[in-house]
Amino acid sequence: MSIIVKPIVTEKMTQLGEDLNRYGFKVKKTANKIEIKKAVEEMYSVTVTDVNTMIVPPKKKLRYTKSGVSRGATSAYKKAIVTLKEGDVIDFYSNI
Repeated sequence: MSIIVKPIVTEKMTQLGEDLNRYGFKVKKTANKIEIKKAVEEMYSVTVTDVNTMIVPPKKKLRYTKSGVSRGATSAYKKAIVTLKEGDVIDFYSNI
């Protein structure tokens, strides 16, 4: 699906997956909770019980270079935290 951009694989999200059966995804900004639920269920063949979304704001970056100070910012994105039914698991490392 084109709604899910990529899964978020960090230490915190891995711990949530192991303890609470919750997984994080970077999704398109225009996607709503119903579309995200359908996309995850189709892509990973699991049952989604709950979807929480948030828009992560951009972070300002500052670098000191030979030619002076370079300023910029990371881009904002939408993050979805998906809770699965008991017993369902998503394995992000199965394709490696």
